[in-house]
Amino acid sequence: MLRGDMKREFSIDVAGRKLTVEVGQLAQFANGSALVRYGDTVVLSTATMAPEPREGIDFFPLNVDYEEKLYSVGKIPGGFIKREGKPSDSAILTARVIDRQIRPRFPKDLRNDVSVVNMVLSVEQDNSPEFAAIIGTIVSLCISDIPFNGPIAGVILGLVDGEVVINPTLEQRKKSRMYVTLSADREKIVMIEAGANEVPEDVMMQAIRKGHEEIRRLIDFIDGIVKEVGKEKITYVSMAVPQEIYDEVESLCKEELTNALMTADKAEREKNVEEISKKVHETLDEKYPEAVTQISDALYKLQRKIVRDKLLHEKKRVDGRGLMDIRPLHAEVGILPRTHGSALFQRGHTQVLTNVTLGPLGDVQLLDGVDVEETKRYMHHYNFPGFSVGEAKPARGPGRREIGHGALAERALEPVIPPESEFPYAIRLVSEVLMSNGSTSQASVCGSTLALMDAGVPIREPVAGISAGLVVDEENPDNFITFIDIQGIEDFFGDMDFKVAGTKNGITAIQVDIKVDGLTYEMVEQAFEITRQGRLKILNDVILKVIDKPRDHLSPYAPKVFTTTIDIDKIREVIGPGGKVIQRIIADTGVKIDIEDDGKVYVSTSDEEAGKRAIEMIEGIAGEVKIGQQFTGKVTRIMNFGALVEFLPGKEGMVHISKLSNRRVRKVEDVVKVGDRIPVKVIAIDKQGRVNLSMKDCK
Repeated sequence: MLRGDMKREFSIDVAGRKLTVEVGQLAQFANGSALVRYGDTVVLSTATMAPEPREGIDFFPLNVDYEEKLYSVGKIPGGFIKREGKPSDSAILTARVIDRQIRPRFPKDLRNDVSVVNMVLSVEQDNSPEFAAIIGTIVSLCISDIPFNGPIAGVILGLVDGEVVINPTLEQRKKSRMYVTLSADREKIVMIEAGANEVPEDVMMQAIRKGHEEIRRLIDFIDGIVKEVGKEKITYVSMAVPQEIYDEVESLCKEELTNALMTADKAEREKNVEEISKKVHETLDEKYPEAVTQISDALYKLQRKIVRDKLLHEKKRVDGRGLMDIRPLHAEVGILPRTHGSALFQRGHTQVLTNVTLGPLGDVQLLDGVDVEETKRYMHHYNFPGFSVGEAKPARGPGRREIGHGALAERALEPVIPPESEFPYAIRLVSEVLMSNGSTSQASVCGSTLALMDAGVPIREPVAGISAGLVVDEENPDNFITFIDIQGIEDFFGDMDFKVAGTKNGITAIQVDIKVDGLTYEMVEQAFEITRQGRLKILNDVILKVIDKPRDHLSPYAPKVFTTTIDIDKIREVIGPGGKVIQRIIADTGVKIDIEDDGKVYVSTSDEEAGKRAIEMIEGIAGEVKIGQQFTGKVTRIMNFGALVEFLPGKEGMVHISKLSNRRVRKVEDVVKVGDRIPVKVIAIDKQGRVNLSMKDCK
C-alpha cells in the first residue's frame, strides 16, 4: 500500500508547458487524490465522501477548500503567529470558483458530505495553481468512487494584443485585457468567472469558444486517466422524494400554493407559503412520521415546478413582469454628510448603500499570499446583515459569500479606477445590503459607481451590472427561456444566475452560477445580449441622470494628498538617523508621509497649508538650498550677534542682528527668543556650506 511503485503518471502539453498528473502514491485514504504538476507549480487535490448522510440533512453538503501554503513561494507567514491561519480572500475566491464548477455535476438526491481539499505545495508564477487545482479536483473526483457526472475541465483565458491566450504566463497576465476562468464538458459551458478591461461581448464569446477547444483536449486526457485507474462508483442512499409523498403534497396544496407564489410582494408571498407549508405538515407528518424531511422536499419540489412552469410555458413571472422587464430603479448620491462619498441604489426590493473612504497610500492593504501582488490599493467590501432578508440573527464576520460578492464588485470596477499616478489615494468601498431580493452584488456595482463619482474619484467610465436567469425544460432541454433581472425566488428555483457588469464599451466582470449540467453557446450569447441591454438602460436611465460625471472636488473631510519626487540618494537624509528627521516634519506639520523606493513622496493631510509646508521641508532637505529661498524656521539659540535658526529639519543658518529688522536692534532678545517660528530668507552660502539668513528681507 505504501510502495512508491504504485504511483502512476500521466502527462499532456497545455499552452506549451507540461502538465503531469500523479495518482496512487499520496493521500491514499481519500476516496480520490491527484498530485498535479504544471511546470514547478504543484497542487495536491483530494476528494473524500462520508459513508452515510447525516441524520435530518435536507441539502447536499459539499465543501471545497483551497489551501495556500506560504512555503510554496518561500515565505514565512507575517504577524505574530507564524503559521497559516484563515484562508486569504484570494484562496476563498478560488475555492468558490472550483465549487461552482463541480456542484451541478453531483446527483441532486445525494446527501453524503463531500469534502474537496486542494493544497498548494509549490508555485511558479508563470503556471497558475488555480488551473492545477481545477484539474486536480476533477481528476480526484472522476477516479474516485464518489458519484460525479464527469469529466469536465477548465482553463484560464487571457487577451494579449488582441489574441486569446490559454493559461497566460505572469508577463502575459500583466498585459492581458482579461482574466477568465472557464469550465466546460465536451458540449456545454459549466462555469465562467471573469475580470476584464471593457472587453466586447463578441470578443468574450470568441475567447470562450477557443477555450472550449482546449478543454475538450483536457477531457480526453482525464478520460484516459479514469480508464486506467478509476474506481467503480458506489451505490448511495438516494434522498429523492418518494412519488407517493409528492403526489399527496401536490393534491393537497397545488392550487393554493400557485396563488401564493404568484404574489408580487415578497413578504406577503413568503408569509402565505409558510402558512401553506404548516398546513401540509399538520396533515401529513402523522401519516409519514419517518418522512418529515421528504415532505419539506416535496413542498420545495412543487414550488420549483410551479415557478418554472409559469416562466417556461406561460412566460409569467411571480411579480407580473415581462421576461425583459427590469424592476423599478432608484438612485441617490450624497446620502451621508461625513463620508467621502456615498450612494443608494435600489432595484425593486434590492437596496444597497455604498460608501467611499479615501486614504493616503500608506493605507493600502498588505497581502500575505502566494501571488506576486503584495499590496492592494483599491478595496471593495460587501456586508449582508440578517435584516436585509427579514431575519433576526446576530452580526458575524464576513462569510465566503460576502467575500465573493465584494470581490465581484471590486473586479467590475477595477478597470475604471484611476492609476496611482493620477489619483494618489488608497480607495475603500463598503456596500451595505439593506434589502435583498436578487442580485445584490450587481446592485453594489451600480451603487459603487455612483459613490465613487460622488466622492470625486475620476473613474474613466461608469459601470453597471445586472443578472440574467434561465429555465430549461427538464423533459426537452432544447426548450429554454432566458430573462433579465432575476429576483430571489427565480434564482432559487431557476437554472442560472448569469451576472455581467461593464461599461457602455464592454464587459468588466462575469460570474456564472448554474444548476443544470451546462449552458449551450446560444444560452451564453443570449445572456450576454440581454445583460448588455440591461446595463445600458441602468447607465443611461438612472446612473447618468443622478450624476453624469465625477465631482470636480473631493469631500472637505477627505485627506488632501501632495506629491513630489526626490533623488533616491536623498531618501536617507529625509528620513534621518533612526527616522528623526521625518518624525520632526510629521510632528511640526501633523501630516502623514509615505516615501516610495523610487523617490516618490506622498504627503496627506486635511490641512492644505500644513501639506504645502511639509512638501517644502522635504524638497529643501532633498535639494540644494539656494539663495533667495524663503522658509519658516525655528529659533534654536540666541547669541550677542544674532540668532541661530533651524529653517529645515537638521539644517540651521545664522540671522545676524542687523538682519532681524529694518529698525536698529540693540539686543537680539528684543526681536526673537528661543522657540519662536520666524520667516527667513537665504541671502548667502559660504564655501563651507554655512547659510546666512535674513528676517527683514522676507516678503
